[in-house]
Amino acid sequence: MQINPGAAEFPHRQIAAQLKAQVRRGDWGPGERLPSIPAIAEMFGVAKQTVQRAVDQLRVEGILITKPGSGTYVRGTRRRLNRLSRGRYGGFRGYHTDLAARYRQQLVSVGRSPAPSEVADAFGVADGTELLCRRHLVRTDDSPVEVGASWFLPADTAGTSLERAEAFGRPLYQEAEEVTGRRYVTATDTISARQPSREEAEILQIRPDTPVLHLLHVAYDERHKPIEVAQATWPGPMTTLTEEYKIPAPAPDQDPDP
Repeated sequence: MQINPGAAEFPHRQIAAQLKAQVRRGDWGPGERLPSIPAIAEMFGVAKQTVQRAVDQLRVEGILITKPGSGTYVRGTRRRLNRLSRGRYGGFRGYHTDLAARYRQQLVSVGRSPAPSEVADAFGVADGTELLCRRHLVRTDDSPVEVGASWFLPADTAGTSLERAEAFGRPLYQEAEEVTGRRYVTATDTISARQPSREEAEILQIRPDTPVLHLLHVAYDERHKPIEVAQATWPGPMTTLTEEYKIPAPAPDQDPDP
């Protein structure tokens, strides 16, 4: 292990690159603890602050995780969340067994809560309007990978099972369709990147400066009136969103590009 003092790259980035390469080679496996900061500093012949900056960079990238009082561990770089919102509906509007096998969803709370601006805009109500909110946490293995919430208009859910703090033995949208009498027909997904809130960072076990991907999913009925507005937030460096689709062939009478 060494750095090149004459290189254009900063020393902490050189160290980060070498540590990352060791993780990729399997020198340290998922869940394994790295040597201490002083030990790594001695290996490279640099100050402890330089190594700390390298470790901080790899924490932001989602490769390492620091447990206070315990040390720095490999987070599991091969863990990826390949999930688009449409996956919740399954291939035939049924239970998506593939997602269920890989991810465990835990219902956190159910109750009325002030709607954030993006949810209020989707429903066409004022910011802070009290709506029904079902909050959840998704885990894979032993790590949290998603915090989310599903929002409904109280007029649609008053006195129904959606207001009860219980999970259903089927997808939430199917329960919503039955109790509201409205069918999910179309949906829009808006994905953006941002910094996490303090609560999101704590739940997802990431640094406050680690970017997250945020999904706003709006499901509509046949009149294009929103039934459900769902939010999902994932740790950005550990998340990939993958979609496979067909590309249509050109029409027989279509002229080739000039």
